[in-house]
Amino acid sequence: MAVPTQFAYRTSKNIGAVDAAPVYQPLPGFTRPEGNLRCCVYSPCGRYFAWASLERVTVADASIGHVITTLPAENVFELGFSPLGSFIITWQRPSKDENGDAVKNLKVWTVLEGEAPGAEADEHTVVGRFVQKSQTGWNLQYTFDERYCARVVTNEIQFYESQDLGTVWNKLRVEGVSDFAVSPGKNHSIAVFVPERKGQPAAVKVYNVPQFDGPVSQKNFFKGDKVQLKWNNEGTTLIVLAQTEVDRSGKSYYGETTLYLLSANGGFDSRIELDKDGPIHDVTWSPNSKEFGVVYGYMPAKTTIFDTRAKATHSFALGPRNTILFSPHGRFVLVAGFGNLAGQMDIYDLEKNYHKICTIEASNASVCEWSPDGKHILTATTSPRLRVDNGVRIWHVTGGLMYNENLQELYHVIWRPQSPTAHPIEDPLHPLPTPHASALEYLGTVKTPSKPAGAYRPPGARGQVTPLAFKREDEGGAAYVSNGSLSLGIGVNGFGKPRKREVPGAELAPEEGDGTATNAADGDEQLSKAALKNKKKRESKKAKDAAEKAAGLTPAPEKSLPGAFPSPSRSPERKDRKGHERNRSRGYVEPRPHSRPERRDAKRHQAQQQQPNLKTPPAPTSTTKSNGVPPPQKAAPKESPPQPDVTVTSPGSPGTPSQDKKTRALLKKLRAIDDLKMRRAGGEKLEGTQIKKMDTEDEVRKELEALGWNE
Repeated sequence: MAVPTQFAYRTSKNIGAVDAAPVYQPLPGFTRPEGNLRCCVYSPCGRYFAWASLERVTVADASIGHVITTLPAENVFELGFSPLGSFIITWQRPSKDENGDAVKNLKVWTVLEGEAPGAEADEHTVVGRFVQKSQTGWNLQYTFDERYCARVVTNEIQFYESQDLGTVWNKLRVEGVSDFAVSPGKNHSIAVFVPERKGQPAAVKVYNVPQFDGPVSQKNFFKGDKVQLKWNNEGTTLIVLAQTEVDRSGKSYYGETTLYLLSANGGFDSRIELDKDGPIHDVTWSPNSKEFGVVYGYMPAKTTIFDTRAKATHSFALGPRNTILFSPHGRFVLVAGFGNLAGQMDIYDLEKNYHKICTIEASNASVCEWSPDGKHILTATTSPRLRVDNGVRIWHVTGGLMYNENLQELYHVIWRPQSPTAHPIEDPLHPLPTPHASALEYLGTVKTPSKPAGAYRPPGARGQVTPLAFKREDEGGAAYVSNGSLSLGIGVNGFGKPRKREVPGAELAPEEGDGTATNAADGDEQLSKAALKNKKKRESKKAKDAAEKAAGLTPAPEKSLPGAFPSPSRSPERKDRKGHERNRSRGYVEPRPHSRPERRDAKRHQAQQQQPNLKTPPAPTSTTKSNGVPPPQKAAPKESPPQPDVTVTSPGSPGTPSQDKKTRALLKKLRAIDDLKMRRAGGEKLEGTQIKKMDTEDEVRKELEALGWNE
């Protein structure tokens, strides 16, 4: 029987360890500790499991769950092990002693297995003490064989021999160093990062330990406030993910990211060119150390596999994804979208030409890890990100749910590290394992939606094709292009040109250095068809009004109120309507004329009305309406204008608005009846009022036929 996998979790009340596939039961011999437990961790070799309480640190055998030793360390907030499990490192919050000196809060202990169960280690097991103020990057970094360990201090990295942490073995002096990463391979390499400083570019340098005379590989670049240094398992190639705090181009609120690749021997260094604009969401090495995956670009993001020469070998379909994880044996790759995304996980088989195996729905997952056997995936919803629906779920690589456990205030969950040799490579797809009873119980409570809920559509857009502007790129829509004006103080709407402050009805003022015609031509290219059509209408109306004014055919003002003029923003059609003007309040006062010439014309017109005996210029011969406003005329004086159609239609005649309104109401009722019929055909139980509504279908159709509507 294969060695079962194991995972541990920490909640607000206790810590538990569970043997996973294929048994799915609590670890025999392990007594769950209870109380205020700060942290828990497995050793990288998988031999030990340790947790910290307020009084002590306890170390147990991960295989059987028995306690090996306890350390008298109080108020420990962080725990860590050396690669081979020989040392355990504790970190406490910084404090000061009675003299005001900083207390050495970082301690390195020797793990002693020969002690009696329950016995506490004394102070002689502490092999090193340091002052470590920052919790970020608090732990020592060891070489793969635990021969050396290193820590960063101001402008240098100090190396120690693991058995003697009281004496500095060697120093790497680098001005302004802020971060470093020791290679996990057998070549004892170290990568250091120096951020931008006083106009100088940032730099990542690779040194061989202990030859610190000069770097064997180096990459200088701008736009690097902080980095993530990721070595492959063999320690031969390094990925540098550089990030800035602020994106000066204005394309992102979260800074700008770039990706670089360096070899440990200095034979290759390059920037990785990505063919889609946007941030880099995730980058991960494959366990074979020969390829890595990158998720990048604005949503929907793109996922690409690169080789060690930064050449793209395969690209997956676009989708809302931000996470990529390789299985421990390197056969499968998981591409998922967590955080503010839906939590979908796509599983691909790399040995079968990147064939997609399945898609798993793991909504609200905040933790996702492959099991050491390469067949299962653990997802968990943890606090404080979400304080409801906390729990652990284990999925098979084929997509089936194998195990489920609901927990209250789950803070941490982790797999027990195991060597790939403990789980030899075999066909993980056959045979399919049997799910645990907890998985079957959970699946029985999940409600499957009968009808998928799509995007909301307003009533006017239902039944129509979605415009390309509202589709994601992976659904056939246009690619998102940032205009780069988020931080430049330009008012934009996020889709088109920057908005300009305009007054409705007023002419656009030409920009400095440009003519009006040039600006209009440039604006026409950005307008939609409807906006361009309306613009042409406005221009033709202006030309027509100018021609009438030049010919002396401008209509006289209305006589409704002396000295009042119609609003220039109203169309001629609304001016000519009689009896359809909106009622005005008793205290309504017409707005003042906009210009002095119009005011003089109003006074002259009022004087003409008060002196009827004076000779006035003859008005153009035309048929006037009862309100004294002549209809619009053409420029030719000999031709009479066309008479408006004044045919009065009764409210019940065909084609009238009232009849159309009634027809639309009946059609809406008919569609509701058809929807109820479809729901009843699908097995849904209807209410009595809904059944009565379905019985009125014949009456509705008869009314439609009487109104002259035919299908």
